Amino acid sequence: MAESLPLEMLTYILSFLPLSDQKEASLVSRAWYCAAQNALRETNVRYNIPVSSASLLAIKSLGLRGISCISLTNLDSSPTSQLVLQSVAYHLGPHLQSLCLGGGNPTEASFVALILGCPALRTLDLSGCNSLFTSGTLLAQPEMAQRVRQALSGLRELNLACLRNLADLSFNQLSSCAPSLERLSLAYCHLTFELGPAQGSISPQDYSPSQLSFRNLLRFVKERAGKLRALDLSGTGLPPEALQSLGQVAGLQLQELSLHSCRDLSTEAVVTLCRQQPGLTSLDLSGCSELTDGALLAVSRGLQHLQHLSLGKLQRLTDAGCTALGGLRELQSLDMAECCLVSGRELAQALGSVHGAPPPLTSLRLAYCSSLKDASVLSLIPALGPSLRVLDLSSCVALSNQTLQAICTYHTHLSVLRLAWCKELCDWGLLGLEESSEKTALYPQGPSLLTLQALQELDLTACSKLTDASLAKVLQFPQLRQLSLSLLPALTDVGLVAVARGCPSLEHLVLSHCSHLTDEGWAQAAGSWPRLQHLNLSNCSQLTEQTLDTIRQACKQIRVLDVAMCPGINVVAVRRFQAQLPQVTCVQSRFVGGADLTLTL
Repeated sequence: MAESLPLEMLTYILSFLPLSDQKEASLVSRAWYCAAQNALRETNVRYNIPVSSASLLAIKSLGLRGISCISLTNLDSSPTSQLVLQSVAYHLGPHLQSLCLGGGNPTEASFVALILGCPALRTLDLSGCNSLFTSGTLLAQPEMAQRVRQALSGLRELNLACLRNLADLSFNQLSSCAPSLERLSLAYCHLTFELGPAQGSISPQDYSPSQLSFRNLLRFVKERAGKLRALDLSGTGLPPEALQSLGQVAGLQLQELSLHSCRDLSTEAVVTLCRQQPGLTSLDLSGCSELTDGALLAVSRGLQHLQHLSLGKLQRLTDAGCTALGGLRELQSLDMAECCLVSGRELAQALGSVHGAPPPLTSLRLAYCSSLKDASVLSLIPALGPSLRVLDLSSCVALSNQTLQAICTYHTHLSVLRLAWCKELCDWGLLGLEESSEKTALYPQGPSLLTLQALQELDLTACSKLTDASLAKVLQFPQLRQLSLSLLPALTDVGLVAVARGCPSLEHLVLSHCSHLTDEGWAQAAGSWPRLQHLNLSNCSQLTEQTLDTIRQACKQIRVLDVAMCPGINVVAVRRFQAQLPQVTCVQSRFVGGADLTLTL
């Protein structure tokens, strides 16, 4: 019956499926294949293309399908890389909208030729492409710069993060070719700061050929103030005076600002920023270690439309500062990881109904908040609204089964749950049972982990009290894509096989340091995981080359395999595995008492 449906209707139906399901559906028939390709194109999926001669046919095929978003890996200055770039420009260039060359080392000539063939680009990622900026002559010729300017006339986003050779001249030459730029990242570039009355005034003869100066960046921001909406200066060492100069630029109305790890920023600087840029909807202050509760109070009062807030690693932030979060009624994601003084008591009140309806929070990250206890979390969990989808409580080591059962009661629509290193979690907590005082019987207490049927990612790393008794019964999630059961000393083949049958859609699986897993267990489990792409079996001491053979035969979509420190897998087995998988593009090996292998296929 499905074969008789119009292609448009099939495309619409498949668009509701996760990416991996769409791939599986494409194998049903020719009609389903075409519909799946249409659905993938409409969702703007990024295609990662390894730079090799074997990719040339794939590039031509992607061009015929009108793919508009790609990332090139292993790019260098070799003739093969230049040939691949020429192929991309010819087959994909006319409709390419997003291009990532991150970490690559193309030649200047091949890069320019590629850009000239991509007139529809909206996003360009050159992070870590240091070879382009070593000479300082990129786009120095006016005629070539004019042609590139025409090609990049529609560019909206430019990522220049992690460029150690970026200087004023090369930055100006490239940015002048992108007149419509709205989003710019200079994260972890080396900025020089010269403070004083002349800051921001710079003439062409002052452009540095060897350094990227804040004065030059400020000039750029002033020129583009009417269009610039997002700026990432993470890791640049931005001082308070420089942030104030940025914030007060006339006409600048930023929506997103990332200042991650700008450790010299002061609370007073953030207070001033919130007055200068009240339209911010996303702010990242993670790692700005000098900030105190006053910064959070200023954010709450001055940024009424804030939707995304990152405050990770703010060691001076306390519960008193958390009370201010109640004023952010549009907040969707909150990251307070490694805020070790936050206990959660005031956070529950701030996000709860005491201020009216809770904010539409979809993501909450409290990992490594060592002061979190069951009592405060039990008041926080019910206060969070029904829109929550991501909850990270990793390394909150004092949390116990009570917290888990509260999560299973109030947040049945979670898609991501991380509880790594919550060592007090026990089998009966996952099963929704209560242990009697005599410890001889278990009684129903609340819902089990099974209630979270929307889970797509679950991390139980180092929850060392868990055994097959609970894992075999509750890990039954048909939509689960990522699972980590590392450092579970009691996990055996029985649990492994049960997990395989209950979670058939797994793509990422981490089982490192599970010393009771054997070849026999994998022989039974592997057939249930045809979609497995990333697998970590490091330090599984009983596994041998037989498991490699099992994986090769059953897991056809495998992309990354880690068998580091598995003494039963020797060099010969590793080489045989590689020889049987000709699609291997990267092999990284160390041999210390065995084969330490990471395969990227």
